[in-house]
Amino acid sequence: MYEYAIAWEWLAFGARWFHVITAIAWIGSSFYFIALDLGLVKRPHLPPGAYGEEWQVHGGGFYHIQKYLVAPAQMPEHLTWFKYESYFTWISGFLMLCIVYYGGADLFLIDRHVLDISPSVAILISLGSLALGWVVYDLLCKSPLGRNTWGLMAVLYVVLVFMAWGYTQLFTGRAAFLHLGAFTATIMSANVFMIIIPNQKIVVADLIAGRVPDPKYGQVAKQRSLHNNYLTLPVIFFMLSNHYPLSFGTQFNWVIAALVFLMGVTIRHWFNTTHARKGRPTWTWIVTVILFILIMWLSTVPKLLTGETDAAAVAPAFQQFAGDPHFPAVKQLVSTRCSMCHAAEPVYEGIVRPPNGVMLENDAEIAAHAREIYIQAGRSHAMPPGNITDITPDERKLLVAWFESAVEGKKQ
Repeated sequence: MYEYAIAWEWLAFGARWFHVITAIAWIGSSFYFIALDLGLVKRPHLPPGAYGEEWQVHGGGFYHIQKYLVAPAQMPEHLTWFKYESYFTWISGFLMLCIVYYGGADLFLIDRHVLDISPSVAILISLGSLALGWVVYDLLCKSPLGRNTWGLMAVLYVVLVFMAWGYTQLFTGRAAFLHLGAFTATIMSANVFMIIIPNQKIVVADLIAGRVPDPKYGQVAKQRSLHNNYLTLPVIFFMLSNHYPLSFGTQFNWVIAALVFLMGVTIRHWFNTTHARKGRPTWTWIVTVILFILIMWLSTVPKLLTGETDAAAVAPAFQQFAGDPHFPAVKQLVSTRCSMCHAAEPVYEGIVRPPNGVMLENDAEIAAHAREIYIQAGRSHAMPPGNITDITPDERKLLVAWFESAVEGKKQ
């Protein structure tokens, strides 16, 4: 059993590493070609059919790049396809979903205080939502609404916000954000696999056969590519969010997700406008900062919304937290709800070492990790994962009261 757990842990690590490598390749090439496309310059000497050109310098050499809006007059001898980066990013991401969230559904996917379902049902909901997301998105693109690119993106935003809310009603907060990223990434990768590459293959086949390619295939592919461009940054956020419980484990997590999508738009708009040489719209960064501050505010569940008070993040000290009147009850709570995993020798099945090396077996260890306990199990519901040990709302309030009381006591 011990060897199995170790092997599974390394499998998860390998899948994560594979996913990061392929994602860097896909996102890097995507960002490069968007910047290149926006920076193209039309000049009178261009060959027939060429839309624009760009001169670039990198690695000690100069590059002269020309783009054909539909296709060149003849098929070039060598053609490089950019598609496998997208395919393997999705495949590796789905592999991680299977290993971490499907393989550990009881711990990471299901929160029975949110929805009491079996692992098999939760997995079916997960798979169905990813497939349904692509079908709905594709139908919207092919509907009359698809002729209005920005109107379509507005409707897509509404769909994404609905999914953000929906996932938080089905899974743990951690899994909800991960699924929102997977939902969006599935749309992006399916755009490449189902639309962009097939359309390009039709154009290539026309060139080989000596036919003039229909420009509609390039136009459709460009619209899908534009969507991918604006969705990339939110996907990165959601894939990294499992390290930050204040983003996914709080009461307003789905609102935070909705604001993250808007931040992705404002940031990409700055880059797109800059690359197109249409100025540097600094207002986009102002809006982004405001949105981020709003996210921070929502994550703390401020007094205006809940009647609770905020506390400053103060570095924990043993005397400060172990000497608080709430500490005996907190120690008992941590011992019954947390120490089965956060121990030198965890007793929870499948856990062979304390997560992140955090042990909570004695007064000093509990006091040393007071801030983490406060954030992960008090202010948010990130811990225990899936609330597997059935920590109650009153117990979370106790953790909050303990930390805030100790902080206020130090101030006085």
